[in-house]
Amino acid sequence: VQLVESGGGLVQPGGSLRLSCAASGNIFSISAMGWFRQAPGKERELVAMATSGGTSDYGDFVKGRFTIFRDHAKNLVYLQMNSLKPEDTAVYYCHTRGVRGSRWSNNMDYWGKGTLVTVSS
Repeated sequence: VQLVESGGGLVQPGGSLRLSCAASGNIFSISAMGWFRQAPGKERELVAMATSGGTSDYGDFVKGRFTIFRDHAKNLVYLQMNSLKPEDTAVYYCHTRGVRGSRWSNNMDYWGKGTLVTVSS
């Protein structure tokens, strides 16, 4: 299974970005898809995750600024980020949890390579 992220880049404070992640490979089902981030010198933290049941979890710092969208049929997940702040600067990683290659497979978790988001004037 491969996760390919896109959409990172440089944006001014207050601006917006949309990140995309496509999961490909031997996929029968995915329990949850979403995003984590890691800033220099800090631990990786949850940004947003969307479950197959339709629920979403967000990091406390999001506070209504970010929205996660998931296309279950195409194994895609998007993160719309608005009102970006310099402290949002980080590498954003796509994450899939509970991936099965078949109905009888074990659950596996995967990470993308990350996409850099820089918020600066």
